[in-house]
Amino acid sequence: MIKLLIADNHPIIRKGLEVLFSASSDIQIVGSVDDGEGILEFVKKNPVDIILTETNFPKLNGLTVLRYLKKDYPNIKTLILSGEPEEVYGINAIKAGASGFLSKSVNVITINEAILKVNGGGIYLSDGLTQQLALGAKTNKSGSYYKKLSTRESEVLKLLTIGRKNKEISKELNINEKTVSTYKARLMRKLKVTNLVDLVNQAKISQELL
Repeated sequence: MIKLLIADNHPIIRKGLEVLFSASSDIQIVGSVDDGEGILEFVKKNPVDIILTETNFPKLNGLTVLRYLKKDYPNIKTLILSGEPEEVYGINAIKAGASGFLSKSVNVITINEAILKVNGGGIYLSDGLTQQLALGAKTNKSGSYYKKLSTRESEVLKLLTIGRKNKEISKELNINEKTVSTYKARLMRKLKVTNLVDLVNQAKISQELL
């Protein structure tokens, strides 16, 4: 029986997933948490095989959690179930240590298949993202900028787009404020903008277009 931890900041999604897997003969939901800090606290005290998690948390974003898990709990596999565009965050989630990336628009059969595949040691990606990885390029111009971002730059960008200040980003990612400023400068250069407002707007617009 696969021990599954669900992490999402929306109670209705957590409850829905609990109901969907309640009758499963392969998957046992061992816990449900609402943020990144909750994930780390839960795995310290409980055995978990797979974490099915969102990336966009108010506390400790998902990509940062992946870094901690990869370092401290390498045997736990993580499957991202997100409303974020996979073209922007899918590849970086895999780089950060995830074993798969799913859109919240998929059906429960696909989620079940992904969990089983990841449990067996595989990587789960949509056909579209797999094709993009194989081609090594994106057809969307704004998306091509995102391909140039490192995992850490993607983390900083995500936190900036939800309104985090330099000091807050510094604390969450465990880096100094000067380093945060350096990442912001790199992001502006790579996304071809000259100020923070345009950087955030460019990120949000590009996500909507992808």
